[in-house]
Amino acid sequence: MSKLRILYVASEINPFLQTSKVADFVRKLPQAMQERGMEIRILVPRFGTINERKNRLHEVVRLSGINISIGDEEKPLVIKVASIPNAKLQVYFIDNEDYFHRKSVFHDKQEKFFEDNDERAIFFCKGVLETVKKLGWAPDIVHCNDWITSLIPMYLKTTYKNDPIFSGAKSVFTIYNNNFTHKFGEDLVEKARMIDIDDEKLKHLKTGDLAGFIKTGITYADVVIKAEENYNEELKKLFESENIKEINNEETLIESYYDLYNELAV
Repeated sequence: MSKLRILYVASEINPFLQTSKVADFVRKLPQAMQERGMEIRILVPRFGTINERKNRLHEVVRLSGINISIGDEEKPLVIKVASIPNAKLQVYFIDNEDYFHRKSVFHDKQEKFFEDNDERAIFFCKGVLETVKKLGWAPDIVHCNDWITSLIPMYLKTTYKNDPIFSGAKSVFTIYNNNFTHKFGEDLVEKARMIDIDDEKLKHLKTGDLAGFIKTGITYADVVIKAEENYNEELKKLFESENIKEINNEETLIESYYDLYNELAV
């Protein structure tokens, strides 16, 4: 049997950036799976708080140069890469000057949520899929972590479903208790649209809030995971009517995901 190929997509990863539980999870799990014989790729945003010099990021010219459409606009995609110290893992960073060069993650100095965080999420999700296409590396599992990755399962089931790189891929969407109360504008739906995506498929995003992103991920992912024991009330309501697995026991985490990946890939 050939090696299982797992693509991890997340908002952050240690040691480059940590603002939540996601960073530790995405540091620990890919290495554990690699040690069990799986082939791994990791993609995260290149937020401006990541020190390129200190972390030895450098541009991958052969992967850069694609334009990503956000509504009527096109934004250039730049790909950077760095190695995790003391691990045989590389991390690819999705970058764009307009979206990721500010010296903060999702909030400004006054703790105000950036108005364009929707565009940043959309650019990231689309950028991930285009980068993997350019790599020519076909994943068996695409493991999406946190709300910023929630559109990827939808894109995999629509625009990219017949692409030979993704045609056999299954998606996992892990939800964390990272939340925001901001509401995006009505143009969110148009920004997120791609080929083969009609209004019905984008219906959850019409609310313009966190729940809309999470519902979209839940609707299209092959497996949805609760990574924590406690969630805010809004997220708790979303979970009530959905078929969601719980994998949040630290002692059995690695084996639970290992078994899950192998079951999904059959």
